[in-house]
Amino acid sequence: MLQHLSKYINDSRDDLVALTQDLVRFPTINPPGDAYRPCVEYIAKRLKRSGFHCEFFTAVDYPGHTDTYPRINVVCRREGKRPGKTVHFNSHIDVVPPGFGWTFDPFGAAVHDGKIIGRGTCDMKGGLATSIIAAEAYIRCFPDFSGAIEISGTVDEESGGFGGVAYLAEKGMFSKPRVDHVIIPEPLNKDRICLGHRGVWWAEIETHGHIAHGSMPFLGDCAVRHMGAVMERFEQDLFPALAQKQTEMPVVPEGARKSTMNINGIQGGQTDGFTGLPSPNVPDSCKMTIDRRYLLEENVEDVRNEVVSILDQLKLTRPKFDYSLRELWSVEPTMTDRDAPVVRAVADAIRDEFGKEPDYVISPGTYDQKHIARIGHLHDCIAYGPGVIDLAHQPDEWIGIEDMVQSAKVMANAVHVLLSHKL
Repeated sequence: MLQHLSKYINDSRDDLVALTQDLVRFPTINPPGDAYRPCVEYIAKRLKRSGFHCEFFTAVDYPGHTDTYPRINVVCRREGKRPGKTVHFNSHIDVVPPGFGWTFDPFGAAVHDGKIIGRGTCDMKGGLATSIIAAEAYIRCFPDFSGAIEISGTVDEESGGFGGVAYLAEKGMFSKPRVDHVIIPEPLNKDRICLGHRGVWWAEIETHGHIAHGSMPFLGDCAVRHMGAVMERFEQDLFPALAQKQTEMPVVPEGARKSTMNINGIQGGQTDGFTGLPSPNVPDSCKMTIDRRYLLEENVEDVRNEVVSILDQLKLTRPKFDYSLRELWSVEPTMTDRDAPVVRAVADAIRDEFGKEPDYVISPGTYDQKHIARIGHLHDCIAYGPGVIDLAHQPDEWIGIEDMVQSAKVMANAVHVLLSHKL
């Protein structure tokens, strides 16, 4: 029967290509959240043909939602003949803006040299299409299966996932007893299993000064200069300390196995977007946004205190220095155990398909597993899908057709193992 399953997926190659092309042609750009409704309606229409019951969930009171740009998600469920476990495939439908540098139409979904090219092919509509084909193939070849299969198309992952997976998790859609195993088809390569991601702490630092005429700066207090002192201390003390921290987590690429912090932006003085000559003022405010990625061996309080201690020391030693700190958001690191059922099932399927041991990796950045673990308290969750992560958000983004076919076989095989209680 597994050979029959593999053959069915091989025979579905053209359908897989067409399905991916259809999904890519919905320009679900976030921000602002274009074409969400027609995209999820298309997914529902497709899966209803295979006996799925589909529901729409709109995150009305969540960031970004408007009547024009509704934060609308779809969850489709196919019940088996008997009670059992539930396997859920979750994919986000939103994509980043195409940007510049394309040699193909970003939403044309052209097929070229064994690839489908377009925004979202890799991240992650190709993975969504692959999971649909895998589920449909499994249902066709094992019509008497036990348990249930779910497929969701969710929004806003590129902007934090709050109106998508976080919203659904708060409604119990990613918790037991409804769901037991979750596979997120993010593009981590067809022979790799992503167990989780590093932690993140975002904050805004504001240094305060005193406004005065620019020709008499001695009568004021320059907030930008105070921020320069913060930058100097970061360069001298914080960045070298972060570089010394190393994790046992298998984070890729290698550089992300250390703690990192990115300065996302600094704004002080004349407001952005003004095209004339600035007024001659000493700036009384300067703001810096920081993006700190941290390791399983760290905790968020220590991460916060590393920054706060530098700011407090400056307040004691630098004349007139004052600051405020606004925490923007925080997510703890997560790493699913290698002995978890979903990990073992996908690992066995990778061995069967590729004749090799899978690579186990951790993502340097977060994805929607954070909400499933944090809100849903469901830890039998991984990311596995076709595509090369380095291509995400790039011009001429693409996904390999053969990679999708092979990944569909891995997904379908894993579903069979999980729903047949073979672990």
